[in-house]
Amino acid sequence: MDIHVVQPGDTMYQLSQQYGVPMERLLQDNQLPDPSQLVVGQTIVVQYPELTHTVKAGDSLYSIAQMHNTTVSQLLRNNPALQGRDLLYPGQVIVVAYASRPRGALTVNAYAYPSIERSLLRATLPYLSQLTPFTYRFDEEDLIPLQDESLVNAALQSRVAPILHLSNLDKQERFSAELAHELLEDEDDQRELIETILRTVDRKGYQGVDVDFEYVRAEDAERYAAFLARLRQGLVPWGLPLIAALAPKTSADQPGRLYEGIDYHLIAQSVDFALLMTYEWGNLTSPPMAVAPLPQVQRVVEYALTEFYPNQLYLGIPNYGYNWTLPFQETSRAQSLNNVEAVRLAWNRRAAIRYDEQAQSPWFRYVDDRGGEHEVWFEDARSIQAKLNLAFDYGLYGVGIWNLNRPFPQGWAVVNAMADIRSEM
Repeated sequence: MDIHVVQPGDTMYQLSQQYGVPMERLLQDNQLPDPSQLVVGQTIVVQYPELTHTVKAGDSLYSIAQMHNTTVSQLLRNNPALQGRDLLYPGQVIVVAYASRPRGALTVNAYAYPSIERSLLRATLPYLSQLTPFTYRFDEEDLIPLQDESLVNAALQSRVAPILHLSNLDKQERFSAELAHELLEDEDDQRELIETILRTVDRKGYQGVDVDFEYVRAEDAERYAAFLARLRQGLVPWGLPLIAALAPKTSADQPGRLYEGIDYHLIAQSVDFALLMTYEWGNLTSPPMAVAPLPQVQRVVEYALTEFYPNQLYLGIPNYGYNWTLPFQETSRAQSLNNVEAVRLAWNRRAAIRYDEQAQSPWFRYVDDRGGEHEVWFEDARSIQAKLNLAFDYGLYGVGIWNLNRPFPQGWAVVNAMADIRSEM
């Protein structure tokens, strides 16, 4: 795999000639909304087919996979134009294998809201080991239902392991320290909630549980770890894992409401895996900056490895960016946008995309119709490659994508090129 950074005057035809790859393959792998509108600084993923199969009458993805000793999921990953469907026609050329080899095995987890477009979900499932519908909530000992059946069923049909997600979001869609505190100080409520979770896991076919309590009070740190240990014990008879999604700490005594109740040392003894939520440095209310600047992400990983084994850790990866109005003011709020929208915005505003080598993140500035200046930070093929390399460099178990509801075909092409995606089913 190569990653080409668009230069002035580049066209897809010229890139096809330069890299010796059919233009149709470049278009399929990058899924560009309009290939005639390339932005200076934009990335193009270039993959080199090593083995292809020309479809004959009667062929199916299953029969092609059997013929070439591969899997249907791998064929779908190698051919994103199929959009996760077995819709073949005679004469169609299917990529069986690319010349590049993965750096290693990764478990790929991703979160999705139940509102995700079904076509987007279908196209993305082949790249996943696990799918985590967001989110089950609770009220004292009661688990609040989630309309997750279609996501769970789609995952199971694709042999992707669905993971039940539990959070302390309240009715106002905010992470509530009080809601967590009330549960953690009442062991009877915990016991009843855990029993309900286990029944839900069994009834719906979930293959594990992910707990994401945020803003846990410092006084509740030990009780939170104990709750996780009880839940894990309930999953042991079924051989299912417990994951804890953790605020991105860089030291044990890190101050701040987000960090003080999350004790990495205690939690490491209470769960099977931890997902490091290594994003949101750049956020809705922060000054303009990368959402997941690599040096800060690396510091979190290095601290986590003082308490966890590498094969217990998932690296969180953001699938979004932010658009800030300049000059930055503490009362202003950025606008969230997806990575494809960011490139489109740069085109519309005739802005060249730059790349911060330290943060390993793309960004650009533009002026709106009213003369207001903006700064945009987002993710591209280079920044995803940098984060995956970090996961491989430290021998981490997997990555966790937040979240699937926004399309990013190029990001999945990089994942496919770099990782041997584990099956957790």
